[in-house]
Amino acid sequence: MAAVGVGGGAPLLVDYAEVKDRCKEFLRDFRVVTPPAAAATPAAGVDEIEEPPPDGVAVFKYREMLRDIVHGTRRLFAVEVDDVIAWGGAAAEAGAAAAATEGADGVVGGGDTVAAAAAGTAAAGISIAEAMVANARRYKEVFSLAADDLLAALEEEEAVANPAALEQDAVRKLAATRRALEVANRRRQAAEAGVAGGAVEDVAEPGGAGSDPFQIIPRALTRRYETVLLPPTTQDAKTRPLRAIRAADVGRLVTVKGVVTRVTEVKPRVEIAGYVCLVCGHEVYQTVPERSYLPLSDCPVRGAHETGPPGRLVATPRSCKYVKYQELKLQEPADQVPVGHIPRTLTVQLSGELTRSATAGDVVAVSGIFLPLPYSGLRALKAGMLADTYLEATAVAQLKKDYADMDGGAASNPETAAALAALAADANVYSRLARSIAPEIWGHEDVKKALLLLLVGAPARRLGDGMRLRGDVHVCLMGDPGVAKSQLLKHMSVVAPRAVYTTGKGSSGVGLTAAVLRDAVTGELMLEGGALVLADGGVAAIDEFDKMGEADRTAIHEVMEQQTVSIAKAGITTTLNARAAVLAAANPAYGRFNRARTPAENINLPAALLSRFDLLFLLLDVPDAAADLALARHVTTVHRTGAVPVVGVDADELDDRVPPSILRAHIAAARSAPPPLVPPGGALAEYIVSSYVALRGEEAAAGRDARGYTTPRTLLSVLRLSQALARLRRAPEVAREDVDEALRLMAASKNSLDVADAADARRRRRRERGGDAPDTDTDGEGGGVGAGGGAGGGGGAAEDAENLRQTVTWRVLDLLTDVRAAKGGPPALAYADFEGPVLAAGYTREQLADCLDHCDDLHILANDVAAGEIRWV
Repeated sequence: MAAVGVGGGAPLLVDYAEVKDRCKEFLRDFRVVTPPAAAATPAAGVDEIEEPPPDGVAVFKYREMLRDIVHGTRRLFAVEVDDVIAWGGAAAEAGAAAAATEGADGVVGGGDTVAAAAAGTAAAGISIAEAMVANARRYKEVFSLAADDLLAALEEEEAVANPAALEQDAVRKLAATRRALEVANRRRQAAEAGVAGGAVEDVAEPGGAGSDPFQIIPRALTRRYETVLLPPTTQDAKTRPLRAIRAADVGRLVTVKGVVTRVTEVKPRVEIAGYVCLVCGHEVYQTVPERSYLPLSDCPVRGAHETGPPGRLVATPRSCKYVKYQELKLQEPADQVPVGHIPRTLTVQLSGELTRSATAGDVVAVSGIFLPLPYSGLRALKAGMLADTYLEATAVAQLKKDYADMDGGAASNPETAAALAALAADANVYSRLARSIAPEIWGHEDVKKALLLLLVGAPARRLGDGMRLRGDVHVCLMGDPGVAKSQLLKHMSVVAPRAVYTTGKGSSGVGLTAAVLRDAVTGELMLEGGALVLADGGVAAIDEFDKMGEADRTAIHEVMEQQTVSIAKAGITTTLNARAAVLAAANPAYGRFNRARTPAENINLPAALLSRFDLLFLLLDVPDAAADLALARHVTTVHRTGAVPVVGVDADELDDRVPPSILRAHIAAARSAPPPLVPPGGALAEYIVSSYVALRGEEAAAGRDARGYTTPRTLLSVLRLSQALARLRRAPEVAREDVDEALRLMAASKNSLDVADAADARRRRRRERGGDAPDTDTDGEGGGVGAGGGAGGGGGAAEDAENLRQTVTWRVLDLLTDVRAAKGGPPALAYADFEGPVLAAGYTREQLADCLDHCDDLHILANDVAAGEIRWV
């Protein structure tokens, strides 16, 4: 019996024996209806299939789980609160239906009796469900006791059906032998004490006056399963912020969300301590519910040491029961931390089958019992009445799975499988997925393609001699303020299944690599991984990369190339894996890109670090009327509607972006496919070699104006990007188009400098024409010719040359208009669409460029060099 307070009256006594009977009834009678099997499809060459699958079948859920425990195929016995609620609701519905049936048949009183019994079951189900949440640890033991009774009956059935099972199961045989010895011992004690009935009690419960509680075999010693309670999944019981857990939640079943920052090693923890007395020979057991305990020293058996020396207990490890034990630190997510506060942490204790269910860096939702943890030793004297808290975990759910886990889940979802099949058959999957990355950010098409390849990555290679070649793609975004570098990094940290976001100014070398700490449980020195180690197998996003100290920045050199962290501190010499793709964002040395300085002076990063990046994007904020207008309209639309504008050539074209879940599933499927290889013919390899030699020659010719560093690592970068493109297309081999796209991305990463050079050239030509104001000659070709070439005098040769230039400009513009009309009048034309017809008409590339610059100044066309297209204004 136990007393619990109720408002305004005497305490209500809870009969836990009755509660145990109700729990046994629930475990025995609760049924779930399995969904019907999927309809089979006829195999090739078969016209018909067998009879359709039957409807769902009712299965006794917990009875089958207990049967699996008897057979030794299950160790975790999970009781869901939702099932208890459903059991009560099903009983109420069955009682109402029975009452209605009895009333229709004219039976007096029968329906009321059935309805009353069903109402009692329904009320018991609701009350037990509420008590499971409010008093979780007690009801965990109640359900364990109920399961023990049902297991005893199932074991008897198993012994009758399979008599040899008891002889083969050593643990079960030992438990039966110890029970028999305990019964004999109790009978002896009862006879010596002259107490009747002392030996007829359950051997696992305290007996009569002559029995000894310290010699009772604990039930937990013979249990071959672990009982856990799973919280309800209703809206009222959703995941709670870690900061919202209060003192009123002590003892309750709660679910919190957080990031795992530290995980200890799995160690054995004593659950039942066994002792033997050196004098009387009795076995004594001690239940250890907490992490620490005080061992027994004196034998507590009554009547054995009244005369003679006192008994001294010695621990016997073979009679103890150990369980796997692990601790992890759960940190509050960054989006739940109030302004001006630091993230809170909570200690989570994992036992048994729940160990190794999370690693450092995982984002998880942990369900468990919130309990106090009193201090011990000297800390207890200092703490006084204060106590620490921890969460005794009952379930751990991964909120952001790894790519390997996602691939299996995608195959089981029909909608996701259909979307993946459509993407695999789409020839434009590369552009579609690139447009699906950060659609709220306008432009940066090539940057988004590079970020897509960073997510996909190339397969890592391990050579015969043990050398490892990394497959992760590293990208650095360097540019002026306001070009959405930080937003891109934040989006990538959300899209990637495993990602760590940090800033250069707030990170140290130890925080990025690993730190040596002392374990609070064992007192031993241990390693705690930093940001790059936590991002193992994912993305490490480092913002404000240029603000990082030189000593701290040097710490990531090994991570970027070798993808390991070597530690030699405090007697610990080891190597940790840091197989992460690094995505860095930085500003130029002078805040903004200074056109009077060389690119190397603006970048201001050591060559040893720059050469480790596969792609370095220089993003300049160049004023452009058409681009600024499109950007402003995009931003205002996003803020006004809260939705991303539809991207397409025509306004009626449907948006072909894919949601992040499908994007992750496609990348997971691509990464799990066999790695694409370079064709063995040698032609493609020779093409890659010649392209690399050409890049080295262009850099040597540029001299001080070189826009990057072309090293032998660049050749590996071309191979990685090419393999990532082939892997994205699910192709078995790398094609020449993949190599061309990789080289184009390397060239496009510096397109912002070309745009700035073009803008400088336009301004320089306007100054040469007499001022910075744009030309005012906006007439057509006829107006230009009549104004300049009809009179013939007064301007001389310079005037004639200008008139000829104007004539060629308008003729090229007419040709561009004809090309546009032939293609259906789209608002934009790519360079490849009109460059061929213009050159075929006899005009030179210089004349075409002059026409585009002149029309851009007049706001007739918008020449977007970065995108490689022109748009009509």
